[in-house]
Order: sequence, then structure tokens, then C-alpha cells
Amino acid sequence: MSKIVVIDYGIGNVFSVCNALRKIGEDPLLTNKSAEIAAADRIILPGVGAFGKAVDALKSQGFDEVLKRYKETGRPFMGICVGMQMAMSHGTEFGDHDGLGYVDGVVARIPSVTDDEKIIPVPHISWGRLVATQGGEAKWNASPLGGFQSGAVSAYFVHSYHCVPEDKSTILAETEYGGHRLTAAIGHENFIGLQFHPERSGEIGQRVLKRFMDL
Repeated sequence: MSKIVVIDYGIGNVFSVCNALRKIGEDPLLTNKSAEIAAADRIILPGVGAFGKAVDALKSQGFDEVLKRYKETGRPFMGICVGMQMAMSHGTEFGDHDGLGYVDGVVARIPSVTDDEKIIPVPHISWGRLVATQGGEAKWNASPLGGFQSGAVSAYFVHSYHCVPEDKSTILAETEYGGHRLTAAIGHENFIGLQFHPERSGEIGQRVLKRFMDL
């Protein structure tokens, strides 16, 4: 069985993620030890709350360098919610903050009005359909989303900001909210980012995690 590590850096719904992994038959290791992270076959970086606070917590414990070395090995690496957002170059929540820089781009606030200027609630808290980008079906099928047909399933979102990559080909899936297309998942090299919460998305989320374990 592959060794799956969930990183505990003091921010994130780590116990829910671990429970979701157990439901698919995995035995996750929740750890804040650099050596155990480095020895993993797969890692998951969860995250909730503000981008700046999360990335500061990660860097203050030296995990940014640990994760950089891990990522360079090519082993599968998943970020969830803010764990995905931190992979970007920088975020704009409560000021400008440098991210981990795996993917060039910014984490920007979700628009609070529709194109016809109707107010929509932010944060976005709802189930949203997952849709592959135009021409991105091959990347979708090769990712943990590949067990589903584009547009046929929904996942659970809780967020006020979303990733806006410079290279749109890194977007694996989008979801629509208030007429706006928001980034729902990204894929770049061995990094997979999910804006939605697989641990709160029932059977759909469990199947996504299972596909990640089978990579």
C-alpha cells in the first residue's frame, strides 16, 4: 500500500481529510515532521481560511522547502482549497502575498456581482458542477477527475477566492457561479489542486481521492 501523508501545519480540516481517506481503505499519516513528508509516496496539503495566514504558517515551519524538494521528485502531490491556492505565484487576500510558485498566476477574489450587476453572495458556499475546459478533456481524463464525465457531477465548494493561472491549460476543471467561470481544479506536472472539498463531497469526493491514490 502506498504511503499517503496529510500535512499538519496547524491550518486545515486535516481530520476530515484523513477520515475520507480511511473510507476508501487508506491508512493516512497525519504529520508535521519533515522526514515523514519527504518519505511519502503521496502527499495532501489541506487548507482553510485566508491565503496569507496559511502560507505564513507553512513557511514559518520550513515546509515550503520540504514541499519544493518533494515536488521535484515527481511523486503525486494534491492541494485542497487553500492548499491548492498556495501553489500559485501570489494571492491578494488581505494584501499581496507570495505563494509557493508552482503555477504562475494569482489567487483573486470571486466577483460579487453578475454581468448584469445583480449581487451574488461571497463566499461561494454551494455544490457546483465540474466542467472540463474547452480542449482540456485529455488532461481531465488523465487526472483524478477522469472517472467522471465533464458536467455530470457536482462537488462542494466553500471559498471567497479562486485561482487565475496565466497558462489556462493548467486548469483541469471549472465551475459556474453567478455567471462567472471559477477555477475548480488545476493540474501542473505532478501537482493536482482541488478548490472543492473532496472530503465533504460524499461519494464523488471519495472517488476523486481513490483516483489520486491510483496515480
